[in-house]
Amino acid sequence: MVAFIRSPTQSLTMRTPTSGFADELGQLDGDDSNVFGPELGEFSDNEQAAESAADDAGMKTGTTTVGLKTDEGVVLATDMRASLGNMVSSKDVQKVEEIHPTGALTIAGSVSAAQNLISSLQAEVRLYEARRGEDMSMQALSTLTGNFLRSGAFLIVSPILGGVDDEGSHIYSIDALGGTTEEEYTVTGSGSQFALGVLEQHYEDDLSLEEAESVAARAIKSAVERDLASGNGINVAVVTEDGVDVDKYKDIDQLL
Repeated sequence: MVAFIRSPTQSLTMRTPTSGFADELGQLDGDDSNVFGPELGEFSDNEQAAESAADDAGMKTGTTTVGLKTDEGVVLATDMRASLGNMVSSKDVQKVEEIHPTGALTIAGSVSAAQNLISSLQAEVRLYEARRGEDMSMQALSTLTGNFLRSGAFLIVSPILGGVDDEGSHIYSIDALGGTTEEEYTVTGSGSQFALGVLEQHYEDDLSLEEAESVAARAIKSAVERDLASGNGINVAVVTEDGVDVDKYKDIDQLL
C-alpha cells in the first residue's frame, strides 16, 4: 500500500435546495441518499464492494500500522512493504502521511483508495482553515474521515488518525465502512493481531514520546516476524502541538 499523495484533487460540490426540493425528496422515496452530501457519484453497497476488493488478487494490499497516544503527543508507525497478491511489490513505501498541521493518517488497504482519501482530506483541511481561520479539530477530522469512507468511494481502506489539538492528544481507529472510535492505542492491517499483543503488554498511560516510539517499534517488529505482508523497515510519525515529524528506519532495532 502506497501513500504518495501530492496531486491536486477535484473539489466537491454540494447540492442545495431548489424550488423543486419537495419533488426531489419524493423521488428519493426508499433511498437513504443524502441530498446535501458531496456528489461523489454512484457506488455499490459498501459491504459488497469491500468483499469484492478483498478478493481482488491484483490489488496492492497488506501492512501493519499502529497508533498510540501520550500526554506529549501521539506516535504512529507502519511497516514499509506493499504486496500484490503473493508478491512483494515494493520494499520502500510510506504509509503514514501528514494531513493536518498537527495530525497524520496511517493507511492499510488499497493503494488507489488511500491516495484518494489522503489527498481529499488534505484539501478539506486546507479549505476549512481558509474559511474559518483556524485548524480543524481532531474530532471533526475523524468525523470527516468516517463520512468519506461511508460514502463508499474509498474502499477498501482502514486508517488510523492521530493528532493533537486544544483538547490534547487523540488516536482514532476508523474501519473500512467509516466506524470511528477514539482509543488509547490501536492497530490495523494484516499484521494487527501480532502487533496488538505487544501494545497490550507494554502500553502505559504515562509513556513519554520516546518510550512510545519504542513500544510502537516493538509492535511493528512482532508483526514483521509473523506476517508475510509486512516488512522492510518502519515509518514513524511523531505528532505534537508543534507539528508532524515522519522518519523511516530500515533497521527497526534502532528504535528498541
